[in-house]
Amino acid sequence: MQVNALDALPPLREVIATHGLAARKSLGQNFLLDLNLTAKIARAAGDLSDADVLEIGPGPGGLTRSLLAEGARRVLAVETDRRCVPALAEVARACPGRLEVISADALRFDPRGHLSPPVKVMANLPYNIGTQLLARWLSPPEWPPFWQSLTLMFQREVAERIVARPGSKSYGRLSILTGWRSQARLVMDVPARAFTPQPKVNSSVVHIEALPAPRFPADARTLGKVVACAFRHRRKMLRSSLKGLAPDIEDRLHVAGIRPTDRPETVDIERFCALSENLDKG
Repeated sequence: MQVNALDALPPLREVIATHGLAARKSLGQNFLLDLNLTAKIARAAGDLSDADVLEIGPGPGGLTRSLLAEGARRVLAVETDRRCVPALAEVARACPGRLEVISADALRFDPRGHLSPPVKVMANLPYNIGTQLLARWLSPPEWPPFWQSLTLMFQREVAERIVARPGSKSYGRLSILTGWRSQARLVMDVPARAFTPQPKVNSSVVHIEALPAPRFPADARTLGKVVACAFRHRRKMLRSSLKGLAPDIEDRLHVAGIRPTDRPETVDIERFCALSENLDKG
């Protein structure tokens, strides 16, 4: 019955016109209006029937509709743009008890009290907060996190950085934070023409699954600090970029299996973790 009720909702272009939802550049908004495409994205997260789904930035509700149509047990939609709330309320009425809409800034809102595990996060992330949110989800002090998987859309360049391997030009802080405690893969590309308004770049969807435990021992805060310093000036040798972390940094690099003359893109996650552990020993 609920799927039929979703099918009876007006087209997204009509929803946008009715509620005055012209995308705002200041909010990084680019809407996906093709429900066949949003359904494909929803399916990339796997079976949703036994999961609560956290959706960030639902906008007029295209992906929200698809998540519900694909059988999500429950969806928590967090939207900072209050203009979208009435449109999302129409979706909620079509699926009683399965959609909760929260008007809040995703960077300040803690969703954990509104969700029951397992939790899957899905979003066409606003460009202006996407990497910040991802880094936060990947860097909690305790692991495993509140989420089981993240299925997220980014600009293609950002998506490539998330899944990059050592030695590639895209390898960096996001690659390490992702690969340390999770498994990530690109699942699909989305051309710029699929969005309204059309951005200047193509996008990609990345699926990230949390590992039960980190691949290598390290303190999340220390590793984050080391990696941030290392890639702040990625052309510099590590003995130079990391010299502020310890006066004997060259000796510590050697202990971690890293040459002081190495540049950060050549160092794998295991050795960055070893360096972090060494620094924590004082």
